Amino acid sequence: MINKILIANRGEIACRVMRTAKRLGISTVAVYSEVDANAQHVLMADEAVLIGPAAASESYLKAELILDVALNLNVDAIHPGYGFLSENAGFSEACAKNDIVFIGPGPDAIRAMGSKSAAKSIMEKADVPLVPGYHGDNQDADFLHQEAKKMGYPVLLKAAAGGGGKGMRQVWKDSDFHSALEAAKRESQSSFGDQHMLIEKYLTEPRHVEIQVFCDNHGNGVYLFERDCSVQRRHQKIIEEAPAPNMSADIRQQMGDAALKAAKAIGYSGAGTVEFLLDSDGSFYFMEMNTRLQVEHPVTEMITGEDLVEWQIHVANDLPLPKTQAQLTLTGHAFEARIYAEDPDNDFLPQTGLLRYLKPPVGPDIRVDTGVEQGDEVSIYYDPMIAKLIVHGKDRQQALAKLTSALHDYHIVGVNTNIDYLLRVAQSDAFILADLTTDFVERHSDALESDKETLEPHLQALTAFVILQAQAQRGIGAFSDFSGFRLNHREQKSIHFTAAEHTYDIAATRVDQNTWSMHVEDDALLVTGLINAKIDAYGLTQIHTSIQVGILQMQITAVLLGNQLSIYTAHKQIKVILPVAEFDDEDHGSSAGGIVAPMNGTLVNMLTKPGDIVSKGDTIAIVEAMKMEHALKAPFNAKVVECYFAAGDRVDGGAILLDLEKLEE
Repeated sequence: MINKILIANRGEIACRVMRTAKRLGISTVAVYSEVDANAQHVLMADEAVLIGPAAASESYLKAELILDVALNLNVDAIHPGYGFLSENAGFSEACAKNDIVFIGPGPDAIRAMGSKSAAKSIMEKADVPLVPGYHGDNQDADFLHQEAKKMGYPVLLKAAAGGGGKGMRQVWKDSDFHSALEAAKRESQSSFGDQHMLIEKYLTEPRHVEIQVFCDNHGNGVYLFERDCSVQRRHQKIIEEAPAPNMSADIRQQMGDAALKAAKAIGYSGAGTVEFLLDSDGSFYFMEMNTRLQVEHPVTEMITGEDLVEWQIHVANDLPLPKTQAQLTLTGHAFEARIYAEDPDNDFLPQTGLLRYLKPPVGPDIRVDTGVEQGDEVSIYYDPMIAKLIVHGKDRQQALAKLTSALHDYHIVGVNTNIDYLLRVAQSDAFILADLTTDFVERHSDALESDKETLEPHLQALTAFVILQAQAQRGIGAFSDFSGFRLNHREQKSIHFTAAEHTYDIAATRVDQNTWSMHVEDDALLVTGLINAKIDAYGLTQIHTSIQVGILQMQITAVLLGNQLSIYTAHKQIKVILPVAEFDDEDHGSSAGGIVAPMNGTLVNMLTKPGDIVSKGDTIAIVEAMKMEHALKAPFNAKVVECYFAAGDRVDGGAILLDLEKLEE
């Protein structure tokens, strides 16, 4: 029996596996890179071992080194989590050779599904429906081009060894094929060390529905219903739900049976996910099988009441599946929202930095799976996911209301996140109506844009009051010292701030120790509140208080970092920019004609040189960060003055890559 598990992973999934292991009385071992020395998975484990530098290729992907750690510490089993070595057949094989249980499928099953092209051949023989496409060995660019033209555009280029949206490109017209193929191959080589590509006909209105399967070593197999993962950006899921809305019992059974047929075709054992494209007419097509636990497995746990990691350990102990198909039940509805450090309003560019303020939501049927705490850093070396927010309700409507409320209660300061964007998705008409397709984000981009509406008068007054209190706490401004207040002295102040790209000027007159009259538009609103504020170790001013604006009373949390103020009410998150001079002495100047790196990363290509003339919209440089490529485009017609970096150089976010001289239109 398994008594000691090494988790060959980091972050959220390592912590999640450890929670189940500890509940089962199983000892845990963590491995970590130099940058993760104080990470939560290290602190949670019973034992932890340093395995190398920050780069995953020198630490978390070092299979032999991790295996040596397991042997030295007398580990019974290794749980690979997802990503890294989780679908590495050689690692699974090496574990078996050293009498260590690999908590996952055997090497043959991993190899069978490890190549998308080989997997499709196997599924074709097993009579599992496939999307039309080419998945052969001929990788000549001109041949692939001809195959794409035969299928008809749009087509989808996919890395055969890929996953997570990496090495994937949509091609909508013939003239774009070769450039898209080169970019997909580059990204595939960087992420997987392999350039083999396959081509599929791109279905324009499908849903992404996947079936959770489980098999044991005794010939038993079940499916634990389905998840809808259609809401994606850059081919990466951001909101998943279970069960799939508007799914008939008949289609559910057909897809479940097809998924088990796929698993049995490769002699599968353990947890796996079979992914399908579900068309509007009810037809569905095999995409791929993930031979591991999925990121979104918690929504399946919420609707079934099962612990899938416990099931994995159970099967790894060579025991029969805990339940039969007839014993599995589906109860209620669940959502998972992935909280990322990224900028949704800037092409979802990954963000890095310290989590200076972190307050996750709590409550019944709310679960947060994470591997970070306040003060931890989102680094350039790993995926920028901060946490997974999972909620459950008796039906989809109740679960969606709970998701929206929990997102409002999720407060993060220090890095840009996608929380506001997730709220816009969850509150959009199309999502509420479950009008889901894999191009949901693109199709509803206008409705999902940032809220640029002006603040209502009571929120303007509330914001001005909080700014005054924050200034006082920081010892800034003429009225920072309230101790000498006199009733016969009507103190006045002008407050300036920007929110949602609107600038506000509020005149404030102090009425008494805790009350100001705020002149907003043509009205005067009395604002009263006792401020409970503190400056923490990270230099943030934190405010938690009850404030009354006119007859309306609100509980608020506010956080000031530099000149950025975040205000959280029960139903609104207000991001405020204050004049720099009032809160910060740093020089925020920048080169007007400079193109800057949007994040820390590597310059893949500098597509221009000094003296070149570029047109607005031309791609002039490509930066890679977190295994994804980001094209930088000329903001106007210009002449290139100077290039400061070359292909292969590491660049810091904000670094000027090249200078442009604007040309007359």
